[in-house]
Amino acid sequence: MILPIYALGFPVLNKKAKDIESIDETITTLITNMWETMYNAQGIGLAAPQIGKSLRLFIIDTEQMMDDDNDLVGVKKAFINATIVKEYDKPFDYEEGCLSIPDIRGNVTRNSRITISYQDLDGKQITEDYDGINARVIQHEYDHIEGKLFVDYLKPLKKRRIARKLDKIKKGEVSAGYRMKFYG
Repeated sequence: MILPIYALGFPVLNKKAKDIESIDETITTLITNMWETMYNAQGIGLAAPQIGKSLRLFIIDTEQMMDDDNDLVGVKKAFINATIVKEYDKPFDYEEGCLSIPDIRGNVTRNSRITISYQDLDGKQITEDYDGINARVIQHEYDHIEGKLFVDYLKPLKKRRIARKLDKIKKGEVSAGYRMKFYG
C-alpha cells in the first residue's frame, strides 16, 4: 500500500525515533508498504518518520543508481534499530534531496565511510562497513531516525535563499508527484 509521505513541518521529522521492540508481522507489513511508497515516489531511501511513524527503521535501494559499466555495488535492505558506530575517512560534498522536502536540493558534507550496527528482518544483529554513495544514503536516512533533515546541514546563505520555498512546503503549497501529507 502506498502511504503518504510526511512533509517538512511535522514534529515527527524532528524527533529521535523509538526502538522497535519486536520484528513482527506489523513491522514486516510496514516495510513492504515503505518499499512500495519509496518506489512510487522514485526515491532511493525512506525512513519511518517520513511516513509518520516514530520508529528506528529505514530502507535504502542504491542498486537502482548503479551503472552496469562500473564496479560499484548497490545496497537494497531494511535497517532496524540502527546505530552508526563510526563515521570516518575523507568527508565529501554531494547534492542531496529528500522526499519530505520536494524540489529542494543542497550540498551536504558527510564522511565517505561508516560502520553501522542494525537488526535485519530476522532480528539478527549485524555490523557492516559502507563507503561512497551507499554510506551517504545510509547517513541521510539515519539522520531521519535521529530527528535531523538534510537542510539542517546547509550553509546559512543557502538556508536564507530557500526559506520561502521551505515555508511553502510547510503550508502544502507544493506539488511533488506522489502522495504527501502536510502539517496543519
